[in-house]
This record gives sequence, C-alpha cells and structure tokens, in this order.
Amino acid sequence: MLIPYEEFTRRADAIRAQIAAACKAAGRKASAVELLAVTKTHPAAAADYAARYGLRRVGENRVQEGMEKRAQTSSEYAALQWELIGHLQTNKAKLAVQHFDRVQSVDSDKLLNHLGTFATERGKTLPILLQINAGNDPAKFGAEPADAARLLETALAKKGLRVDGLMTIAPLGATPAETAVHAQRTFANLRTLRDELAARFRVPLPELSMGMTGDLTHAIAAGSTIVRVGTALFGSRPAE
Repeated sequence: MLIPYEEFTRRADAIRAQIAAACKAAGRKASAVELLAVTKTHPAAAADYAARYGLRRVGENRVQEGMEKRAQTSSEYAALQWELIGHLQTNKAKLAVQHFDRVQSVDSDKLLNHLGTFATERGKTLPILLQINAGNDPAKFGAEPADAARLLETALAKKGLRVDGLMTIAPLGATPAETAVHAQRTFANLRTLRDELAARFRVPLPELSMGMTGDLTHAIAAGSTIVRVGTALFGSRPAE
C-alpha cells in the first residue's frame, strides 16, 4: 500500500534538502541536480504523487510495468516524463521507444541499433544515456569503460537517437565505509570518462545519472545531474 501523500511530501522535502546540502558542499547550485522519483513496483498513484509535488520525471525498471502505469496516471499529469532506468532487452526495444521519453540503460551496440531503427520508424528522436559499468562490478549491467568511446560513436551515428550523457550504478561493499569508497571511485570514474568523451567527440554530454538514496552525496560531489530515489520517497517496495 502506498504511503499517504502528506508523508510523501515530507520525505521529498527531506531528500531535496539533502540534495541542496550536498550541492552547497560541492560548490554547485541545487538546481543543477534533478531528483528522479523511482516508482518501480509501486502503484500508478506514485507517479501522480511525484507530478503533484512538482517533479518532472519518474523512473521505471521494467518496460511492461512502466507502460501499464503510465496509462493509469491521471491525465492532469500528462506532461510527466517517463524514463527507463532498468536493463533493457532488445526484444523490448520497440515498446521502450513507444512508451518512454528517455532510456538511461543503453549498454550495447545491438541495443543501439534496435532503438535507433524503431525511433527512426516513428519519426522520433529518442534521448538516451549510455550505461557504463564504471565500478567494474560483475554484478551490474553496463558497458565496460574501455568500450564507451565505440558505443558513443555508434550512438552518434543514429539519426533517431540523442545521447544526453552517461549513467552508472555503484557497487555495494561489505561495510558502509567500503560502499562509500566504491561509490566515490565509481562516480569519479564516470565523471572523468564523460569529460574525456565530450572533448574527444566534441559533443555536449550534460547528464550524469549517478547516485541513489545511500550515495547521492558522493554522486553530487562528483558531478551528478540526476539522482534516482525510490524507497526513501515512497517507502518499502511491495514484494515483486
């Protein structure tokens, strides 16, 4: 069951205050970091909550769930943007193009080819982020950093795609201290890689989607522009 809206607003205010404090510590403007509300496994009303509060985007992990939820969202919030942040299989690429406003989890040439083809067929330019395994975590999806340049080159050649930047997920450690070290290293790696790619290909790559509830302070210090927060906003997720 979803928490009451009043509880959501309290949680959202607290997260935004945390973001603002992290930005201040990093010498950045709070407006430079967007809060992406992750609504996966929560009911469609979670997206309504986010829009009512004033958030512009929500993130979903699964194509089918996102499609169904978007169809159930109040027409009052039709301007809400939907982003796919979970691993995308190529057999769901066409649906992703049809139903999402941006795909953050693009990690292979094959997926780029499918997304580019379907976006072009629809006369659409699909914004994407390239997901990079910047923490070298075998448990995480994402292209290897060494493959990022080739992947970006492929993406830039697709007329139906627009590369907005990069995304990553930091590895977990055995202890909170170890997790923090992994996060700092991962986010610094992605920031450095983004800067190198932007300079090499002479393209703006403004977005760095990195950081969740437990590590958003480290992400913002490293230059994150999007933090992805779910449980801290909506409460514990129902069993999947």
